[in-house]
Amino acid sequence: MALHNRVSRKELKERILQDNTPRTTISFYCYFKITDPVQFRNHLYRNFSDMGVLGRIYVAEEGINAQISVPTGKFDTFKEFLYRLDTALINLRLNIAVDDDGKSFYVLDIKVRNKIVADGIEDAGFDMANRGKYADAKTFNKLSNDPETIIIDMRNHYEFEVGHFENAIEIPSDTFREQLPMAVEMMQEHKDRNIIMYCTGGIRCEKASAYMLHKGFTNVFHLEGGIINYVNKVKEEGLENKFHGKNFVFDQRLGERITDEIISKCHQCGKPADTHVNCVNDACHLLFIQCGDCANEFEECCSIDCKEFIHLSAEQQKELRSGVDLGRNVFNKSKSRLGNLTTRNSTD
Repeated sequence: MALHNRVSRKELKERILQDNTPRTTISFYCYFKITDPVQFRNHLYRNFSDMGVLGRIYVAEEGINAQISVPTGKFDTFKEFLYRLDTALINLRLNIAVDDDGKSFYVLDIKVRNKIVADGIEDAGFDMANRGKYADAKTFNKLSNDPETIIIDMRNHYEFEVGHFENAIEIPSDTFREQLPMAVEMMQEHKDRNIIMYCTGGIRCEKASAYMLHKGFTNVFHLEGGIINYVNKVKEEGLENKFHGKNFVFDQRLGERITDEIISKCHQCGKPADTHVNCVNDACHLLFIQCGDCANEFEECCSIDCKEFIHLSAEQQKELRSGVDLGRNVFNKSKSRLGNLTTRNSTD
C-alpha cells in the first residue's frame, strides 16, 4: 500500500463531513527512544490506515506526538495496537477530547521530525529524564490555592487569549522555542517557589519543566495530561474547575468549550467572541477571532482587502498569490510584536 495520502484534501474533507461514522478525537504523546523513526512511521501509517485513523502525528528519535480521530468502534483495537508498539507505550494516557463533533481531522499525516515538539534546545547536557513532578487535577487545584505558587501557561498567545487558568502567567511569545528561555528569564527571582507549568495536552509543559530544572529551578511541576486531561478529571472527580473560557486545539475544531465564559474579543469589532477562524482568502488564511456579525459583514474574511480579493477572478487570484509565503499567519495584537498581520483590520 502507499505510505502517504493520494486523494485531494478537499475531497477527503467532504467525505468526512458526509460520513456519519462515530469518531473519537484523541491526543497523546510519549518521550521514549525510537531507534529508526522512518521505519516506526511507516509501520504506524500501514496500521492506522487500515483502522481508519485520521490526524496529525510527529515521530522523532525522542518519541511520538499525536492528535488523531479514531472510529469509535475501532477504539479498543487502536489501543491494543498502540500498547503493543513499545513497552514505553503500555497503558499510555490517551487524552479524550472534551468537546468533540467527530470532524476534527480528515486526512492521516505522519511525519518524521527532528523533535516531536520544536524547542530550540541545543545543549547536549539537557536530559528529558530529569523532568518536573506530575500534578494531577486535585494536586493542581491544591497548589494553585497557595498564593506563593506560580502558574505558567506554556502555550502560544492566541491559545492563552481565549482561555486559561486562574492567575496564570502568559509567556508573551509566538512559539514554544521562544518561550523556554523567556520563562527562565522571567522566573529568575522565584527559583525556590512552587512553579506549575501547563499546556494543552502535556507535551510542551513536560519538556518545559525539564528545561527549568536544567536551568537551576527546584520545585517544578507540570500538569498531567494538560488542560484536556484536567477538565476530564475535574468532571469525573467533582472538583472545582479553575480553567476559564475555551481550550484552543490544533485541528478543524480550533477550540473546545470548557466554560460558558467568553474572555476574549472579536479582532475586528471588539465584541465578546472566542471563535477562531482562518480567513477564507487563499492568499491569506490568517488565524484570528471573529464574531458572527463580522463573519457576515466581511464574508468570513479578516479585512476589506481580503473581502475584495475573493471576488476577483480565479486567474487574478492565482496571479496575485504567486510567490506568497504565508508562514505563521496568526493575528497578534501585542504592541511589542506589531507587524503586517495586525494592520489587516481597520478597527484595530
